[in-house]
Amino acid sequence: MDEAQSHGQARHPLLLEYQYHVAPRPSYHRPTVGDRFIPVRSAMDFDFARSVLLESRKKKEEETLVSPHTEAYRKRLAETLNMNRTRILAFKTKPPTPVTSVFEETFWECEAAKPVRHIRTTCDRILDVPDLMNYYYLNLLDWSSSNVVAVGLGDTVLLWDVWSGSSSYLFTIDYDKGPLTSVSWAPDGQNIAVGLNNGEVHLWDAVAGKQLRTLKGGHRSRVGALSWNDHILTTGDMFGLIINHDARARKHILDVYRGHYLDVCGLKWSSSGKHLASGGKDKLLHIWDRSYASSSSSNSRTRRWLHRLEDHKGTVKALAWCPFQSNLLASGGGSGDGCIKFWNTQTGSCLNSVDSGSQVSSLLWSNKERELLSSQFKKLTLWRYPSMVKMAELTGHTSRVLFMAQSPDGCTVVSGAGDETLRFWNVFGTPQVAKKPAARTPNVGPCSYRSHVR
Repeated sequence: MDEAQSHGQARHPLLLEYQYHVAPRPSYHRPTVGDRFIPVRSAMDFDFARSVLLESRKKKEEETLVSPHTEAYRKRLAETLNMNRTRILAFKTKPPTPVTSVFEETFWECEAAKPVRHIRTTCDRILDVPDLMNYYYLNLLDWSSSNVVAVGLGDTVLLWDVWSGSSSYLFTIDYDKGPLTSVSWAPDGQNIAVGLNNGEVHLWDAVAGKQLRTLKGGHRSRVGALSWNDHILTTGDMFGLIINHDARARKHILDVYRGHYLDVCGLKWSSSGKHLASGGKDKLLHIWDRSYASSSSSNSRTRRWLHRLEDHKGTVKALAWCPFQSNLLASGGGSGDGCIKFWNTQTGSCLNSVDSGSQVSSLLWSNKERELLSSQFKKLTLWRYPSMVKMAELTGHTSRVLFMAQSPDGCTVVSGAGDETLRFWNVFGTPQVAKKPAARTPNVGPCSYRSHVR
């Protein structure tokens, strides 16, 4: 090798790094992404570059002296050490290696693990209930926390035990007091309140099959709506009067709500027990605060509404408090309206209104998903909240659906219609298989006034 070649080799820019150990200058600017003609230093392998240059010169000198066996060995060694590359300069940065993040793996695992819920559009069971009244303003169906369905049939209350599949009649009322106009289970699942056409309300122990007491003196017309708030039973009649009764006290009338002037056909207490929603045939929806008394009334028992809402254009019967947002109330309008409205009960403002296409008789929220079920003319409609996109329509009834009730686990819904049938729908999920609870001891619920009389 002559002096020029030796001098040129020493001044080669790639060899200066290794011959004189010159460190690259620190960069205080943003990283270079590369150019067509300017190599990117950070993307180059200098050890490989130096080895290729030296190997090429050495190969030319020994080209005539290398045996075939040595040449084969060198090729095999180059393949093993990944030395078959020919490019030395890098004109752009190397692309990052694709690495699947832990979040992405976890996300897809969760998506794959979550089963797709299949919504059956046909009912699971049908029960014939002759004499079920085809009257919109009544409430004749309820499902207890002890898994017993109660339905008012003319002058009789029919009980159907879901656990055993057996049915029995609780009692039959006298003809001059009937027919039955409303039924509602107490929170304990043992006692039941029954409203009558003559204005009386009967309290029964369904386990013992005995009548506990009769609440009378407050209403003079049929009691079409009932709602429990612990031991407080709220009743509404066809003249718009709403009364709170203490089921434990001898003098049972606690409060009177005056705001409606026609049938009260919808009553629902919030889960906190602080607010009451009432709807009526007069197309009015009221929100009542239990602690809010009227300052203009001389009677301390009379309560004044917190909000008076007049947006509906039909009877307001369907009411449902949201389980995941305490101040959200859903209401449904009857004939001439057919709208499902959502209310902020703190401000009294309407958040949304959706036309369902027909009168709405009842509403039920899912306690598992953000979904709402409405009963309408001959069908039940499942909605996704808050988009209110229809998820499914459950058909089978041959007459308008009047009543709905929800199972204790929240998965199954029973509907009653003018075709005199009860239909059970697995709409909110698959119910878990559980054992029947032990029999309750009679007279331990909120209606057992014998041991709680004040």
